[in-house]
Amino acid sequence: MKAFIEDYRFGNIVIQGKAYNSDVKIIDGVVKPNWWRKEGHRLYPEDIADILESGCKTLIVGTGAYGVMKVDPSVKQACSERGIKLEAYKTAEAVKRFNELIAQGEKVAGAFHLTC
Repeated sequence: MKAFIEDYRFGNIVIQGKAYNSDVKIIDGVVKPNWWRKEGHRLYPEDIADILESGCKTLIVGTGAYGVMKVDPSVKQACSERGIKLEAYKTAEAVKRFNELIAQGEKVAGAFHLTC
């Protein structure tokens, strides 16, 4: 079976045959390209409001190639309140974990910062 996210390299991600060169979210298997955050290198609940309301069980956050994007504690709180397991990794590792959970049939959402 082909991986849902086929490739990730600094600034580029390939999802089901389509390349993206800006940050993306994946909700219910649908790619939401050109994802912008209130503050570029910090993640807040309002940046992922659609994910928080999606009914996912797990949220995988890719914090960038070098892990520069930080997850604000308020995101952890918002996920906890909704029963969403939050996992944050450098983006290459986040992609691997996202693919693992998709392959297991998990209801997972992803938010991936592609650069720093």
